[in-house]
Amino acid sequence: MSEIPAKAITKATTKATTTAPARPRRQLIASRLVPYLLLQVLIVIVTILGLRLLQPSDPDDFAVSDFSAREDGLTRPVTLPHFTSSRYSLADPPFYAGAFTFRRDDAAAGWSVYLPRFSNAVEVAVNGVVVLDSRRDANANRPDRNTPEIAAIPASLLRDGSNEITVRLFVWGPLKGFLDTVYVGPDVALRPAYETRTLLFVTLPVVFSAWQSILAVILAIMWLMRRREPVYGVLATAMVLGVVQAFAPPPVPPAATSRLAAVLLASAPIESALVVMFGVLFFGWRWPRYGTLVFAPGIVVFVVGLIGGPPLPRILFLVLGIPTVGLCLFLMACVTATAVVRRQDAASFMIGCAVTIVLVCWIKDMLTVFEIVSNERIFVSRLSYSAMLVAIGAGLTWRFARALNQVDSFAGQLVTRVREAEERLKASFAREEERARAAALANERTRLMRDLHDGLGGQLVSIVALSERGHEGATITDAARAALKDLRLVIDSMDDIGGDLMLALGSWRERASAQLRPHDITLDWRVATPQGLPLHPELRPWHVIQIVRILDEAVTNAVKHAQARRIAVTIDTLDAGQGPYGVISVTDDGQGFAPNEINEAGRNGQTARGLRNMRSRAARCGAALDLSSDASGTRVRLQLPQRFPDSDAAAG
Repeated sequence: MSEIPAKAITKATTKATTTAPARPRRQLIASRLVPYLLLQVLIVIVTILGLRLLQPSDPDDFAVSDFSAREDGLTRPVTLPHFTSSRYSLADPPFYAGAFTFRRDDAAAGWSVYLPRFSNAVEVAVNGVVVLDSRRDANANRPDRNTPEIAAIPASLLRDGSNEITVRLFVWGPLKGFLDTVYVGPDVALRPAYETRTLLFVTLPVVFSAWQSILAVILAIMWLMRRREPVYGVLATAMVLGVVQAFAPPPVPPAATSRLAAVLLASAPIESALVVMFGVLFFGWRWPRYGTLVFAPGIVVFVVGLIGGPPLPRILFLVLGIPTVGLCLFLMACVTATAVVRRQDAASFMIGCAVTIVLVCWIKDMLTVFEIVSNERIFVSRLSYSAMLVAIGAGLTWRFARALNQVDSFAGQLVTRVREAEERLKASFAREEERARAAALANERTRLMRDLHDGLGGQLVSIVALSERGHEGATITDAARAALKDLRLVIDSMDDIGGDLMLALGSWRERASAQLRPHDITLDWRVATPQGLPLHPELRPWHVIQIVRILDEAVTNAVKHAQARRIAVTIDTLDAGQGPYGVISVTDDGQGFAPNEINEAGRNGQTARGLRNMRSRAARCGAALDLSSDASGTRVRLQLPQRFPDSDAAAG
């Protein structure tokens, strides 16, 4: 008994948990959808009122509405506007006969006959003479347009008093023929009404069609530049079909050009389907596979129009094409309403309002087709389609502006991040530079300590040892001079010579001359090439001191061991095809020695430390040392590298 209430409580808790998030979602949808629907209701009311207010006013004082109509062999009186009983009457068209009154006093004003609306074509005669034939103007005979016609009546045709006017109405379907009220009177009284209708139903559609063609070009370019976004290509195709439908002249029977008629008739449902596809893709959704069915009616009309002859394509357009346009408008309204609920952006609101306007105008046109509104035959769907074009253009512009704002925002963030990264990089570079400077100072300090220890330190130790042993002052003096010489060498190596080794060698030449003078040894200095040695920007003080010590060691060996009387120093620059390099040679005319004796002495533990130090110093500089000796003297050849190593660790 205790388990049953527990299960009931668990189910109730689970149900409450499941339905709890759903209620706020429904409330959110209702809070967004209800205001949008109320706005659409307001737009419907405004559109209906606008259609009534924009209805052109005609000069009723000159209306001729009482006619006798002969149709299908029967003659009966009718009152214009009038719908014919037949949908196809080219061989025996309906014939309307009426009369108007003319006074000779009005002859100076010039009279005209004005027809606000008719379908499909008319031929107007005054007193038996034809003054107007709309079949000469192909664009005036399209049932989807409200093209007015006006023609001047020659004064010679007018009679004082009653005049006869006849109208032949050519109908080729699929709708019944329609003839609006005929107006006959002074041209100055009829012309303003004609120009007003021409502006509304001829000029404005041409302007909007031109805007549609420009939009098609822009969208095509956008699609070519951004192939991954098919929404632009879809809308460009729709715009092209609309332009074709607007500017391509339809065939006027009895001309048998059914293929062009099929293209014109099929363009409307296909264009509507493409607009729906654009709406789905524009709002970020995937086009469903079954969505291609919406293209089927337009394709059927097109194929049947290519295969069969008239009037079959027009019948199919009336049965399939027009309902498809309405279905697409309804689907587009659903798509925009869903986008408003989910996105709440300006583009969805603008396009949704435009779809509502076009849908209201389409419903009004359907009422006209089914003769529910029987006193007029004015189609406004194509004209109202311009509202959708404006909304689509505004939506694309809004999206483009939003993308630019996002790009600007991202660019600002990127600039800030780059600036921050640059500051961090500068700080890091400063730290690394400080570390490198500290490391360089430490390396230079270590080198100086090593050079002072190996050179000056050894000399000072020798001086101390000689002093303690009580040697003669001359020996101590020689050791002190050697220490002073080594100290000067270290100090001179710190001078900035700008990579010109010849400057350091010039200082060394003076010291070597002073060293050889007491021993009566001649120093022969020769520079084989005018430029001396190549410049080495990477040359460092520790390179200079190693080279100078090698030369010092060569001269010292010649003085102490070779008993030479002449020492020649040759400086040359060579080039083996891989770049110039310097060569320094030190040659004496002493007694020489055998290199194998030096090697043997090294193996026997005897000192050959000076020669080993020379090779070690050369290797640390990246140079090559070549030593040769015979009975004629000793030659030390130092081949400098093309580029000195950055660190003496490269000596290996």
